[in-house]
Amino acid sequence: MSKALCLIPAKGLSVRLPRKNMLPLNGKPLVVNIIEKAIKSLQFDEIIVSTEDDEIANISNITGASVPFLRPELLSKDPSTLIDVMLHALEFYQKNGVQFDSICVLLPTSPFVSIQDIIEAKKIFDKSSKYSVMSVCPTEFPPFNSWVINEKNGIEQLQACFPNSKYKFTKSTECPKTFRSNGAILITQVDSLLKHRTYRVNSILPYVMPSERSLDIDTYFDYELAKFIVSTPIENIKSKR
Repeated sequence: MSKALCLIPAKGLSVRLPRKNMLPLNGKPLVVNIIEKAIKSLQFDEIIVSTEDDEIANISNITGASVPFLRPELLSKDPSTLIDVMLHALEFYQKNGVQFDSICVLLPTSPFVSIQDIIEAKKIFDKSSKYSVMSVCPTEFPPFNSWVINEKNGIEQLQACFPNSKYKFTKSTECPKTFRSNGAILITQVDSLLKHRTYRVNSILPYVMPSERSLDIDTYFDYELAKFIVSTPIENIKSKR
């Protein structure tokens, strides 16, 4: 029987929004919210929080997650990546003789991911576990007719982002539907990740989430928007459109 690890990265050294993983939303710190959802999903053999912060570690333990180590501060600062954090956790278990078949990353800063989202994404992975699964949502604007600003002769000028795209002058409503990673859920094979040190080796299967559950809190504006959404049920927002 395969063993599934849930990894919740929750550093204390966030720069753009200080201590964002501990910000309260609907009466709970963001890290507590995602731990509770991971536990209630019943999808994982082990749920751990990777942090360098004592306060986050303590509240994570109280909530029911394991904090088997405090990660080095170096892994909580740029240019360290999510992959670095995942590999650090897996190599810790490997050194201690514990093996997992899959690893699922859930971010505290995606507060509107639901328990059912976690369950459904895991179902997709379990059916085709040689692939990774990533949660995505529709893009707000198709990238085909986007612009970049380049400087030429000291003057900033607009240039087509994809000059060879046949959609560069197509109305947005007539472009193919596109999606972006919303940062909420990532599931991949442990063996492949340890071998290749990336989850982008094989095809990535999508788990599509609606935009209203895809907010990623990374700035003060994002946080204020999240508080507004919590105080104004989405049904009310939809009814005003």
